[in-house]
Amino acid sequence: MEKRFIKKSGEELSLLGFGLMRLPLKAGTQEIDKAQALDMVDYARDKGINYFDTAYMYHDGNSESFAGEALSRYDRSSFNLATKMPLMFVKVEADVERIFQEQLKKCRTEYFDYYLLHNINKDHLQVAETFKIYEKLKEKQKQGLIRRLGFSFHDQPELLRQVAQKYDWDFAQIQLNYLDWEQQNAKEQYKILTKNNIPVNVMEPVRGGTLAALCDESTLIFKNANPNVSVASWAIRYAASLDGVQVVLSGMSSMEQMKDNISTMENFKPLSIEEYQVIDKALIAYKTSGSIPCTGCRYCMDCPQGIDIPKALAIYNNYLFNKSRNRPNYNFSFEMEYRVLGEEKQANHCVQCGECAEKCPQHIDIPHWMTLINEVHQAQLPKK
Repeated sequence: MEKRFIKKSGEELSLLGFGLMRLPLKAGTQEIDKAQALDMVDYARDKGINYFDTAYMYHDGNSESFAGEALSRYDRSSFNLATKMPLMFVKVEADVERIFQEQLKKCRTEYFDYYLLHNINKDHLQVAETFKIYEKLKEKQKQGLIRRLGFSFHDQPELLRQVAQKYDWDFAQIQLNYLDWEQQNAKEQYKILTKNNIPVNVMEPVRGGTLAALCDESTLIFKNANPNVSVASWAIRYAASLDGVQVVLSGMSSMEQMKDNISTMENFKPLSIEEYQVIDKALIAYKTSGSIPCTGCRYCMDCPQGIDIPKALAIYNNYLFNKSRNRPNYNFSFEMEYRVLGEEKQANHCVQCGECAEKCPQHIDIPHWMTLINEVHQAQLPKK
């Protein structure tokens, strides 16, 4: 297993981390298949994975308990356990201490190696500041209850820049993959973190499975380039090839997925220039295979109303793709991506001027799609 030496901490972490948010389930239920999941943890350990990531709400609150059961069978110093303070569940100041103590008990541990403020966005940052959560967790770090303190992030680069500079962080966790490099501006987020010397943990490198099963044309492009590796391996290597990335987390649901990812990280080789070109070609094929044949060329920009047209179209295309395959939580995924786009850049600002459609080399009826995108968004909003 490829290891990364972390200068900031002086530790070695396995480049592949096991995310405990998509564990195998018993047939027809939402209950963790413990026998299979325990086998996966054992296999991961045997192959050199030493980073395990869970969270308070994963698997309806059962992931931390599973982590405690699975990992307590091993020497505590032989692995790194990460979990997170669920800012969305903190309603009063006392919740911080209550939740933290509950997590220690569920995870059967006396300390956490890596601990995150979960899902920092504009609203959750306000919660963190109101209840001085960073300061409380920093005190726990001084007490030895937390070894490394960080945060996970789902919002716009402007907010990330503010968060990165306001506090002293040991690491940060962002969604990063070759689709979101532009679509959710992971490129800018990555730059902000590395500029501030904050080590990067990558989540969603395969985008919840989307990049393991692209359209037929994209799959053919990857297979023609290298028939001996999986489509998913290209996404894993993309994230792992970036400087400053210390762990690439994968929420593996089967032993087959685990074996494939581990084989990718054994004798790891960063992507070559030619392989980046293969990914670019496959990505264009995927983008143009959906209902909206947008290539992301940005000839339609700048929009007089400030809408980020290519990103809005890409988010909607991904929504249609996931919906057509009946993937779970496709509405939630759409809203997460759409919120990150930023209200000022969303489709509701479209005045149907048609200026963008005139510039589009693909002759896309962009105003029509802006209307549909806004309708999907409005349908997700809470009813008053």
